[in-house]
Amino acid sequence: MAFDAGTTSERAIVFDKSGRIVSLAQKEIQQYYPKAGWVEHDPMEIWSAQLGVAVEAMSKAGLNAEDIEAIGITNQRETTIVWDKETGLPVYKAIVWQCRRTTRICDGLAEYRDMIRDKTGLVIDPYFSATKLKWILDNVEGAADKAARGKLLFGTVESWLIWKLTKGRVHVTDQSNASRTMLFNIHELKWDVEICALLGIPLCMLPKVVSNSEVYGESDPSYMGGSIKIAGAAGDQQAALFGQKCFNAGDIKNTYGTGCFLLMNTGENAIDSKNGLVTTIAWNKNGKTTYALEGSVFMGGAVIQWLRDELGLINNAAETEELALKVKDTNGCYIVPAFTGLGAPYWKPEAKGIITGLSRGVGKYHIIRAALDSIAYQVNDIVSAMSHDAGSVLRVLKVDGGASNNAYLCQMQADISDVKVVRPECVETTALGAAYLAGLASGFWKDEADIEKRSGINTVFEPIMESEVRSKCIDGWKRAVEMLI
Repeated sequence: MAFDAGTTSERAIVFDKSGRIVSLAQKEIQQYYPKAGWVEHDPMEIWSAQLGVAVEAMSKAGLNAEDIEAIGITNQRETTIVWDKETGLPVYKAIVWQCRRTTRICDGLAEYRDMIRDKTGLVIDPYFSATKLKWILDNVEGAADKAARGKLLFGTVESWLIWKLTKGRVHVTDQSNASRTMLFNIHELKWDVEICALLGIPLCMLPKVVSNSEVYGESDPSYMGGSIKIAGAAGDQQAALFGQKCFNAGDIKNTYGTGCFLLMNTGENAIDSKNGLVTTIAWNKNGKTTYALEGSVFMGGAVIQWLRDELGLINNAAETEELALKVKDTNGCYIVPAFTGLGAPYWKPEAKGIITGLSRGVGKYHIIRAALDSIAYQVNDIVSAMSHDAGSVLRVLKVDGGASNNAYLCQMQADISDVKVVRPECVETTALGAAYLAGLASGFWKDEADIEKRSGINTVFEPIMESEVRSKCIDGWKRAVEMLI
């Protein structure tokens, strides 16, 4: 069973040995926006919703704890939780990866940019956990003192869930999530004392760093009618890379979730990007660390939510495909959805979203189409950067995530990036990757070769756009982005 603790919902998915879904349950969680650019979640809601959907998924399929081989956890990364070691209660709401409140803290670290990049593989940005943790210690009354006395614990969402599942017996984080904190030395594979001291973060509040595929402990039997091994964990994008079976160096995937995240497996080499990407740990398994290059788009599927919730142009995400095809193009309209700044390859946290090219002839359907196109353009910026870093043109892009169900978007991505886009039969690859990691640790699957042979039917989108049209579209996008940067 995979726990998929996402940005907008908590899900539990049970997979069988063939990698097919047996049962699924999902519950949305509330988003809090206390100030412009601030995004928060309630950690207790994350926990209760996740436990609730786990029980629901088991109940739907008529399963009990003895039927579940192991639990694998995947999570929204970088989101920061600090809780009291004794009471188990958070001292503040979870600060979500999208939150930009720590921009000034990041600006103050400019002189340490090269040192932090060399050690962590990351650029200094509010996206990552370190400055969020510093903000909590600096702004929550008494937090810094309690943390220094060993009374507070820090964790990303998977760490929080494992701690709760084991009733406080296990405080760990996996290497992939640790590598997203901006506190972890990805070469020495340990918390970096110098960076922690620079930010005033006590080492005693940090979780033990473990591999992505091993038994961490067991869930307390009171939660799901019996104990279940917790045997795998990975940040959502690394889990999707594993779930897409990108086991070899050079394999690439993009996940269309709330944001978009393009990862390339670079094997045992931690490649230093020259084009605005970050170097990160993909996973550690059997004592071996695999690295990845990553580009992050902050507003992917969230753009579609914006069309629905803020603009009222659609009733649900699924209808955007049909509505976008009611017009032949966007009539010159471009949307740059920098609602929480621009991520890779620009890294402009202060940027704001814009709509350009508006004329009297631009209507509802053009706006919807431009919103979908903005996702493809942002991903293409990263495809281009990754091609330069890798020294080769990318030819195949594996895709997953909710928005990949949109055939218009997949075709647009193939056209704009001039790549073959391959969508698997099961697009729940984030959860599947977590299940694979747990199942490998427990022996449910023998090895990666055993996983490889359990493949479904893929849908392939070949590029059909003429090169002149492609160039014109990309040029228009670049002009729109230049207005922000």
